[in-house]
Amino acid sequence: MRYWWVNQNQTYRQEVEGGYLWSPKRRADGARNPFYEYMREVAPGDLIFSYAGTVISAIGIAQSFAYEAPKPAEFGSAGPNWSRIGWRVDVRFQQLDDRIRPADYMDQIAPHLPDRYSPLSARGSGFQSVYLTAVSPSLAYVLIGLIGEEAQAAQKIVNDASFRQRDVAVGLTEWEDHLTHIVESDHSLSDTERHAVILARRGQGRFKEAVMAVEERCRLTGVERVEHLRASHIKPWRDCDSPTERLDGQNGFLMTPTVDHLFDRGFISFENDGELLVSDVAHPDSMRRMGINVRNPRNVGTFSDAQRRYLEYHRDEIFLKARLRR
Repeated sequence: MRYWWVNQNQTYRQEVEGGYLWSPKRRADGARNPFYEYMREVAPGDLIFSYAGTVISAIGIAQSFAYEAPKPAEFGSAGPNWSRIGWRVDVRFQQLDDRIRPADYMDQIAPHLPDRYSPLSARGSGFQSVYLTAVSPSLAYVLIGLIGEEAQAAQKIVNDASFRQRDVAVGLTEWEDHLTHIVESDHSLSDTERHAVILARRGQGRFKEAVMAVEERCRLTGVERVEHLRASHIKPWRDCDSPTERLDGQNGFLMTPTVDHLFDRGFISFENDGELLVSDVAHPDSMRRMGINVRNPRNVGTFSDAQRRYLEYHRDEIFLKARLRR
């Protein structure tokens, strides 16, 4: 379990009532923001302290890993410069009856604040520029002690052996279904083209044929039988800018369903030289059972120039690994 602090001054009501965290992927100028990058490192079962106004108002338990999702419509005019597509984490929130004001307890809190990416100033006020940041176990224990029974109960739920982590990612399917409806209604495409683009979402049809002209097998498992493989988009179907990208054979790999899931959700990616990348949030035992050697990742071979361009997008926008300024 890890601990997180989220500042929700603009979006507290929407996120807590809706059961999620949402951040842009980049700042308005296109630069990376460490407090958005941290979204990539949240995992089911992590504990989240929600700060709004001047108090810790709620405790959350993460229910999913981060996944791409559009800016929530209920945000309205909040964050007018935020990008349209960002990171979402599903969260089970509990609003607190006993809310603490960190500024009143800085003698206990201050010694545990990090030198970088701190959620609070030395005087106990929240930094407006911070959205999500990591909380050390020592600081988490102080906060749980100050909040009292409600926070202790939330931690007990996560630590209980019967607690089942779940990665629901509810917004992802809804978003892709919405995009599918847009394609179905796009009369600039012929019936055949619309059908091909929709089938490409599932890694089948014309897209799979195009990928098979480039790839021969699953690069990780070595499986060659076409009935056991699906065509996986490198730049996801949902992110493609045109039907051409969605049907481009260079924008795909042949993968077994398990490997396809890992790749599509960002648990694995590849360097341009073929080295396998494994996300820090991926569960090591599960990865091993799925045939992924976490300790000694394999090299899967060379890629075409076009595949490397798509892979750059995958590493930048999909792979679940924060890129923090050091």
